[in-house]
Amino acid sequence: MPTINDVAKAAGVSPSTVSYVLSGRRPISAETRARVQAAIAELGFHPHAGARALASSKTNVIALVAPLRVDVNVPVIMQFATAVVTAARSYNHDVLLLTKDEGTAGVERVAHSTMVDALILMDLERDDLRIPALRKLKQPSVLIGLPADHTGIACVDLDFGAAARAALTHLAGHGHRRIGLVGPSPAVYKRQTTYADRFLTGFLEASVDLDLQTVTHPCEPGAEGVRSCMADLDAELAGLTALVVHNEEALRPLLDLLHATGRRVPEDVSIVAICPRDVATAMPVNLTSIDIPAHDVGTLAVETVMRLLDGRRVEYTRLLEPSLVERDSCREISASHR
Repeated sequence: MPTINDVAKAAGVSPSTVSYVLSGRRPISAETRARVQAAIAELGFHPHAGARALASSKTNVIALVAPLRVDVNVPVIMQFATAVVTAARSYNHDVLLLTKDEGTAGVERVAHSTMVDALILMDLERDDLRIPALRKLKQPSVLIGLPADHTGIACVDLDFGAAARAALTHLAGHGHRRIGLVGPSPAVYKRQTTYADRFLTGFLEASVDLDLQTVTHPCEPGAEGVRSCMADLDAELAGLTALVVHNEEALRPLLDLLHATGRRVPEDVSIVAICPRDVATAMPVNLTSIDIPAHDVGTLAVETVMRLLDGRRVEYTRLLEPSLVERDSCREISASHR
């Protein structure tokens, strides 16, 4: 493997000059810089990450703090992580994955050890305890989520309030007036996770604006949780003709339960799912859905990080508009069933 001394010899300069070309810490003539860069390319030289960090005070590493708990859909979380890693590599940055379980201590440990240039955090809570710590760090942070007070910290996410409104507007346009929400697990609401709170708020507000009869319930994962949730929904609002499902893990057992109890989709019950596109199309019924744009959100988070690192201006709140795709799980109902 070539070393910095090999590059210096090939370019006819000192090793310190090669270091300055790599770090940009001192002005180097265009001719000398070109010779060094040509030698780097010819030899296939890759500077050691630690040496690069010492030379430039930059690590070219971004920390991604993601939830990896039993009550989250890990495949969906990994779609976000994959998007962040892919976008980071396009900027010649690597990604250090941390779990949210480490909390404020984990964020501070990584930041104070100068292991990373910036941080991206997922699974934000309304009054997230990590926010005050982030404001004290020298590294910039970007949040995938929207806590109550994010002053001075950039946030990107899907507009979950608008997503709830889009789902209800679509169903109302098909004549549905009695609609249930199959929500995330009770633990997600208990933590006041921002995406769940924002979706629920948007759902309730749109219900009033559209003059709909609606009922909402959290749903534990698994068949028993779905059975319990549906029993509560049916008991509280008889004659449900449509469901909005904001819980990826509930989709398969929900469809199984409806089939087992003789309720056809979409003839008896229409469904709009809030989930990644590949999840919606992998079900026994191709579900009308509002996409969770993991790729777009993850990429936007990295782009925002790069703008902050470059000292450029950013929009401190970027919420992506929801996109609803009609498939096979919704149908118009007759006036007699409204």
